[in-house]
Amino acid sequence: MAKHQLSGTPPVALLLRRSARAKRISLRISQLDGRVTLTLPNGVPEAEALDFAQSKESWIRGHLADRPEDATVTFGQQISIQGRDRRIVETSGRRVLLREDEVAVPAGREAKRLQSWLRTYARNQVAEASDFYAEALGRDYTRITLRDTRSRWGSCSAEGALMYSWRLILAPPDVLRYVAAHEVAHLAEMNHSQAFWDVVERIHGPYRVPRKWLRDNGAELHRYRF
Repeated sequence: MAKHQLSGTPPVALLLRRSARAKRISLRISQLDGRVTLTLPNGVPEAEALDFAQSKESWIRGHLADRPEDATVTFGQQISIQGRDRRIVETSGRRVLLREDEVAVPAGREAKRLQSWLRTYARNQVAEASDFYAEALGRDYTRITLRDTRSRWGSCSAEGALMYSWRLILAPPDVLRYVAAHEVAHLAEMNHSQAFWDVVERIHGPYRVPRKWLRDNGAELHRYRF
């Protein structure tokens, strides 16, 4: 990918990528990290793509302004854990402690300590939910992995391996459980047909509310910088 900038105040970083499949210049802004990507067909000059981006400057800046503001994870800041805002406070102990309105973290690389604890907490929660829905479905999965994915909240491979974003632990519990049910349902239906959604509803129950929450608020979970 080639890196360029859209002039103005402040300048906006642009990534240019070529695609043999592209039939025209397209523009995409990631709501997760604000990355602006221009995709152009082979043979189209970069200058033409940059002119296109310049013509869309107002649109680009408007979308970037609507993104959730990034939040640095440090003492005194708030972080959502299981859908509840908790203030990050220092503890003299050696363990991370989750309280009703606080999360207490030992000093010294506190952001990384908290991130590690959240990943472990997330693994426990998604494993418990995955076990529950797999039993309800009558199918077994092979393994669970956690990643910090940008484009999806979970996946299920043809071999039955489940993958989840650890940031689901920041969302309300019913959202995490919905994603677990969604991925486990793929053990029976490796598609998004009506049959698949029928499986989701059978093992989970009504799912439209947590699904909508994730669509409307999912980008917020990526604003925390550890």
